[in-house]
Amino acid sequence: MTKSFRELGVSRPVVDALSARKIESPFRIQELVLPDALAGLDVLARSPTGSGKTLAFAVPIAERTSSDAGCPSALVLVPTRELAAQVTAEIEPLAQANGLTVAATYGGLPLHAQAKRAKRAHVLVATPGRLEDLVQRRLVDLGRVRILILDEADRMLDMGFKPQVDKLVRRLPRNRQTMFFSATLDGEVGSLARAYTNSPSRIEGDALPDDPGEIEHRFVPVTTDSKVETLVEHLRGSYSTLVFVRTKRGAERLVTKLARHGVKASAMHGDMSQNARQRALRQFESGKVAVLVATDVAARGLDLDDITHVINFDPPAEDKGYVHRTGRTGRAGRSGTAITLVLPEQQADTSRVARRLGHTEQYEQSGLESARAKVVYTSRRGRRSKW
Repeated sequence: MTKSFRELGVSRPVVDALSARKIESPFRIQELVLPDALAGLDVLARSPTGSGKTLAFAVPIAERTSSDAGCPSALVLVPTRELAAQVTAEIEPLAQANGLTVAATYGGLPLHAQAKRAKRAHVLVATPGRLEDLVQRRLVDLGRVRILILDEADRMLDMGFKPQVDKLVRRLPRNRQTMFFSATLDGEVGSLARAYTNSPSRIEGDALPDDPGEIEHRFVPVTTDSKVETLVEHLRGSYSTLVFVRTKRGAERLVTKLARHGVKASAMHGDMSQNARQRALRQFESGKVAVLVATDVAARGLDLDDITHVINFDPPAEDKGYVHRTGRTGRAGRSGTAITLVLPEQQADTSRVARRLGHTEQYEQSGLESARAKVVYTSRRGRRSKW
């Protein structure tokens, strides 16, 4: 039987702040993490985006940070600007309930204005690159941090932030609590987790909310001439759709092409200013536009539960990319649809990704040719050919 927040040791002001947001009972990952986190222990938690993990560290931060402590006293490192903004919004109501202030620092906004807020905040949410810049300029001092959170640590590694994270962690007091949240705790991520923590509790969250059983996977053959028209056909019957493309320029071009077909869409990519990215995200979240066209980097950290469709306009090159993209739908107990448009020259690579991820049946039902169906033979001259 699920325990209440009060039974897990959460104070009345924070419980009331949660209730004001209609959060009455903890998710599984929160129930598992809170006892050790509230006790001040280091925690390694395997928990993906969409599992409720943010509150699993937001609540302990609000409870274990004193308003009389130095600033900043708690530090949350995240991989992307969008995630920094979302995590800040999650923490703020709980922190305010205990008289704490929260600030966010990330690229795309004025540096010195962020530095002023960061110096006065009890809780700092930051991307590694911007925070390292502030620290090197001596605009922010991390010597008083007593709680460190690394959120979506696997993505920070994927995005190449390990050098910055290492430098930042070396500036923190050794006597601190560290909580490490990641979709995986294997390989390099596991090594990093062990290096940053001290005798941590290891917690395995529930199965991924983006479990393939909740997502319908479809593969659609297209040609260069029919690709945009096929996309438009699928968009007309969908709502709240995230479309993935390979490049920044491709995102802008596709938005323009969709407009010619009467489909209103917003682009999201790394060359946009932070204000422009936030504006595009607000339009999408509010339903003002039903289609968001994004690159992989821009979509990292998006924590949206209402995406009904994910369409790979450009198929991902690897398994991890496919899982990350399609995991944006089928969340929080909802069903979702993942569609991949496949050009003739992309069939072999896409079929291998589908096979490794257990989607071979769906792939072959589309009429596409599987890579394993190709026959390799040797001609009389000894050359290997494929058909």
